[in-house]
Amino acid sequence: MFVYYLFAAALIIIDQITKWLVVERMELRESISVIENFFYITSHRNTGAAWGILPGQMWFFYIVTVIVIGVIIYYMKQYAKSSRFVGFALALILAGAIGNFIDRLFRKEVVDFFNFYLGSYNYPIFNIADSALVVGVIFVMIATFVDERRKKGSTTQ
Repeated sequence: MFVYYLFAAALIIIDQITKWLVVERMELRESISVIENFFYITSHRNTGAAWGILPGQMWFFYIVTVIVIGVIIYYMKQYAKSSRFVGFALALILAGAIGNFIDRLFRKEVVDFFNFYLGSYNYPIFNIADSALVVGVIFVMIATFVDERRKKGSTTQ
């Protein structure tokens, strides 16, 4: 169990360091080209959730995040012992939730900076915590799908 919390802590630290660097070294809306017409580091702030929905609803995010963190810790205690994959998936979600929670708590906004253009589409700017959340949720969905298939296979035989 400890390894999952250590993994989450490492991700939170990396997330917070990268956000600090963006805040300290870049002007708001400043953009640095990494791969021209594809990938930029852009200093952006978000007072809402993904894609800027529910802007300024900090108390809502505080309450939801505390609940999510509690649920994730509960599930880690229940399922991480039997599946390393699930343990790391939940650690990713935990790190993402805490990383953005720290921003909301201390900055009253989330610092975003990964900016991708897919052709003419400018994908919403995101950060490491957002990435951890998305990957963690995808991994939990995969683990759930695999577990359900395994249960179906064992009941049909």
